[in-house]
Amino acid sequence: MTNRCWWSGDDPVYIAYHDEEWGVPVHDERLLFEFLCLEGQQAGLSWITVLKKRDHYRKCFKNFEIEKVAKLTDATIEKLLLDPGLIRNRLKLYSIRLNAKAFIAVQKEFGSFDSYIWGFVGGKTLDGKRKDAKAVPATTELSDAMSKDLKKRGFKFIGGTICYAYMQAAGLINDHTSHCFRYQELKK
Repeated sequence: MTNRCWWSGDDPVYIAYHDEEWGVPVHDERLLFEFLCLEGQQAGLSWITVLKKRDHYRKCFKNFEIEKVAKLTDATIEKLLLDPGLIRNRLKLYSIRLNAKAFIAVQKEFGSFDSYIWGFVGGKTLDGKRKDAKAVPATTELSDAMSKDLKKRGFKFIGGTICYAYMQAAGLINDHTSHCFRYQELKK
């Protein structure tokens, strides 16, 4: 039996996400943008809800190609609000376009979003050193600082808890618990 983090449960979609993606350092601009958008869609919901809709989000939001998303029209977003394959929250769906525009501004200022976001952790993955689920916080001073700076730059649905989940997903922090097989693999 493979030891995994408590949250991966027994859903094959969740297990695949845990085993193959969560916590792996991401430096690809498109994927950093996708993770940022999807974490924002999760606000108030479970991650599995968003994860199961991920492919549909990719289809509806031009595979999260930043320049294309930034050019979406109000009419297109209004049409997407009727799509049952998405989380039909007006503010959340409009935030994807807003965040694309803010993402592009950060790319222009820092040369890449990757340089900007990884700057919060000094360019390398932090080791969470979590022994169990109780040791994993929902937010930290660092995720709160990231949230404050992103908000200042015009990003939406990017509070401290969402930023912390983003840091975990994109590998800015290794929060696999110490008994999980992925913890040691990602620590190398």
